[in-house]
Amino acid sequence: MQSETRISKGHQVVVPAQIRKRHRLDPGDVLVWEDRGNEIRVVPRKRLTREDITGIVSFPADAVELKRRAQRGGK
Repeated sequence: MQSETRISKGHQVVVPAQIRKRHRLDPGDVLVWEDRGNEIRVVPRKRLTREDITGIVSFPADAVELKRRAQRGGK
């Protein structure tokens, strides 16, 4: 699937509706832009679900380290 958008005067872009729906992107979701030299790749950052979080906590736990792991999407 290929789509096009234009960059606005304010340097904003719109994610095409079919891509938003297919990848379940909602307002507030984060897109990561990767500069690969001659191309740019845009990837949605994985949202954490309740299932992702289950098993992250082990006691005794360091709250700061747990937060860092959760933000990186790690377990």
